[in-house]
Amino acid sequence: MLKRYDAVIIGGGGAGLRCAIEIARDPNLRVALVSKVYPTRSHTGAAQGGMNAALGNVVPDDSPEAHAYDTIKGSDFLADQPAVFFMTENAPDIVYELDRWGVPFSRLEDGRIAQRPFGGASFPRTVYAADKTGHVLLHTLYEQALARDNIDFYNEFFLLDLIHDGERIKGVSVYDIKNGEVVTLQTKAVVMATGGFARIYWFRSTNAIGNTGDGQAVALRNGVPLKDVEFIQFHPTGLAKTGILLSEACRGEGGYLVNREGERFMKRYAPEKMELAPRDLVSRAIEYEIMEGRGIGDGARAYIYLDLRHLGEEKINERLPQVRQLAIDFEGVDPVKDPVPIRPTAHYCMGGIHVTDYRTSETPMKGLYAVGECACVSVHGANRLGGNSLIELLVFGKYCGTAVREFIKEIDFAEISEGEAKAGQEFIESLLKREGNESLADVRSQMGEVTWAKMGIFRDEKSLKSAYEELSELLSRWEKIPVVDKSRVFNTNLIELLELRNMLELARAVALGALERRESRGGHSREDYPERDDENFLKHSLIYYEGGELKIDYIPVMVTRYKPAERKY
Repeated sequence: MLKRYDAVIIGGGGAGLRCAIEIARDPNLRVALVSKVYPTRSHTGAAQGGMNAALGNVVPDDSPEAHAYDTIKGSDFLADQPAVFFMTENAPDIVYELDRWGVPFSRLEDGRIAQRPFGGASFPRTVYAADKTGHVLLHTLYEQALARDNIDFYNEFFLLDLIHDGERIKGVSVYDIKNGEVVTLQTKAVVMATGGFARIYWFRSTNAIGNTGDGQAVALRNGVPLKDVEFIQFHPTGLAKTGILLSEACRGEGGYLVNREGERFMKRYAPEKMELAPRDLVSRAIEYEIMEGRGIGDGARAYIYLDLRHLGEEKINERLPQVRQLAIDFEGVDPVKDPVPIRPTAHYCMGGIHVTDYRTSETPMKGLYAVGECACVSVHGANRLGGNSLIELLVFGKYCGTAVREFIKEIDFAEISEGEAKAGQEFIESLLKREGNESLADVRSQMGEVTWAKMGIFRDEKSLKSAYEELSELLSRWEKIPVVDKSRVFNTNLIELLELRNMLELARAVALGALERRESRGGHSREDYPERDDENFLKHSLIYYEGGELKIDYIPVMVTRYKPAERKY
């Protein structure tokens, strides 16, 4: 089946919805929005704490420039500074637009939008809606998209492949999960907005099960480089048993991190910012405490405490209601009465599809764009500040939509051959007929063990080499995993097989990037190279396939206003 649209958005989260809304401002353009899940189940809805914008409401001295500096410093000076300024300068207008659209932001008593402190920020600038910011944002954007008659939703469709001639986009091949059919969408422009891939850390991640990096993996297989994928963010406060996220808002509202001795240990690592130091620093501090015997419990099950009791029940219920419920449901403790067991967990991918122009979100392939966590603009560099992910996807989603809207007016559709249109269905049929004796669950479990043990919070040469080799072997074994379920309707066995290939390819790319970056910077911490090395590694990595093998290259970081300096908090 072949259908034609002016633009196709892959991903129904905040980035994809905001981009689609902007393109659809021209009523003569037809937009398809393809989502693996129903849009309001997208992972944007899991964002709890808020988003950053220098509104100057709480602290009049705050400014987009201060926001930019905090972001650049937080990135360990690997962010592209013009892109950061573009984001921070446009952030306030984005927030006020959302306010007009009906996002129920938390308010001060006089009616102004409230803002809370977040890690690495010099002022309280995180706009929020209790601890459900992403949820209300996602629903508001979905309402706005539904109001546009020229947006068609392809809910529960899985991205299979891009169709292109090596230089420009022709279309995409997507799989209808509901009935097993492959649909070819002919288009002038494709926007990747598929979210992150931190689910490669299978056993301990804040990410939804579906955050498998589908857009990044498809781009990589089609010759588009991935940038800075070695930088993975581990969030300090994942619930100890499950890794489920407890928002940075816990610390923003005044929560303490304490070890087994009841000590607020962050005074050793960030004496000025304490619990509100950047996430990479706090995560390592927690792990150091556990390694030195000051955690609670032993070995892999050890943890430290997040203490909210001093905030009081009224404030917790007003500002952190979801956090309280998660702690009760998954740890069996009530934060009003007891400290909560926590330990760092895989959370966010700073790297992604290489974007060549931050103003448009273009990639090296003509007609292919990328926004949100699946893209690397780069505004996060080696470490993202809490509150910057939501504002990033909204700012760049909007301006990507503007760029796509103008691009598709100036170009004609490229013809798709009969063979190109049939390739997706033939691939699915080949998977359903595949025979082999490997277990999907076993391969996926081994991937999770490799990623956490050998390319986690602390890394070294030996473990990274081993990880790369083991992941390469697991990719070979993937070829021998059969699809046991032969049905056509909601074949989750088939979808999990496709997702596993994507995760394995991305995990191996992370291992290669981490192996070759012989320094410590932000979320990438090498025990054998503990210092930051600006002379040799103040540069972005680019990973791509050449002759069937993964290769790595580097490009300069855009340093304009702020020269790299020692990062102290």
